[in-house]
Amino acid sequence: MQPLGRARILFRFLQLLHQHRDEPARLITAEHGKVFADAQGEVTRGIEIVEFACGIPQLLKGDYTEQVSTGIDNWTLRQPLGVVAGITPFNFPVMVPMWMFPIALACGDTFVLKPTPIDPSPSLRLAELLQQAGLPDGVFNVVQGDKVAVDALLEHPDVRAISFVGSTPIAQHIYETGARHGKRVQALVGAKNHMVVMPDADLDQAVDALIGAAFGSAGERCMDTAAPAAPASDASKSSACAGTSWTPLPARRSKRAFPPPTTSTAATTKGWTTSRSTKSAAGAGTRPRRFCARRASAAPTSPFGRRRRSNGCSSSGARMARCAAAASRSGPAMGR
Repeated sequence: MQPLGRARILFRFLQLLHQHRDEPARLITAEHGKVFADAQGEVTRGIEIVEFACGIPQLLKGDYTEQVSTGIDNWTLRQPLGVVAGITPFNFPVMVPMWMFPIALACGDTFVLKPTPIDPSPSLRLAELLQQAGLPDGVFNVVQGDKVAVDALLEHPDVRAISFVGSTPIAQHIYETGARHGKRVQALVGAKNHMVVMPDADLDQAVDALIGAAFGSAGERCMDTAAPAAPASDASKSSACAGTSWTPLPARRSKRAFPPPTTSTAATTKGWTTSRSTKSAAGAGTRPRRFCARRASAAPTSPFGRRRRSNGCSSSGARMARCAAAASRSGPAMGR
């Protein structure tokens, strides 16, 4: 099928997505548990990728360069790989697969989707809509299963490329196994964002954005700001981080409602320490804060030989958290 024919199918698929956009969202809410409005936003993000893929004929054009060397001309042709596969996580059962298969189908590849067994139904509904749009049978395939299905895709000689989104240990297995069998592997893992609040920032707005990013989608997304920090104004704190001082976000009430501060209490449950601070001498209360306490047992070691933090932060996030903890000893602070 020519690129223009594939684009027409994607246009029909796009129309069906707009007509039935609430159906995948309801399946997400039923199986994953995120609220309906959040699920609708996820579907919208996936639709944006389909809109992009509809313009693929322009991007698939090759080029020609005359006389790149004496008596030598150069042509560039873009051709499909063949069979490609996507292995997707539970937290975005519609958006993440739609990062992958619209582009693959538009480029002329056959796609095999292996969704998570936790919420498998949204991917089946997408397959039905593609079939209604006129996609030939066998071009888009959904394979349910666990590690056995994943290993079968990694080892099958007809699968030319693998795209994966998930955790770092599984990504290492997928990357090593896929590369050993001569496949292209794309592994998107370990995503944690850092939020730096500059001195001239609107702190009410910054705190509101921080809370929304940290706790939206129940914190199950790579947009989670795991390590918020701000440059400290006190030069005496510079010893905390080799010439650069960082402190967690200052206590400042935002437009969102928080429980009133109580007397200082602390409770440790399963390695997590939760504390509420008292009012300061000036009468200004601080925001409830939650810090990750170091577990009594040794921290687990990642597959790459580094010690992994129990809250899943990256190594750079760990450095920033240590600096923030050192700076927080001199005054009230807020952390995730």
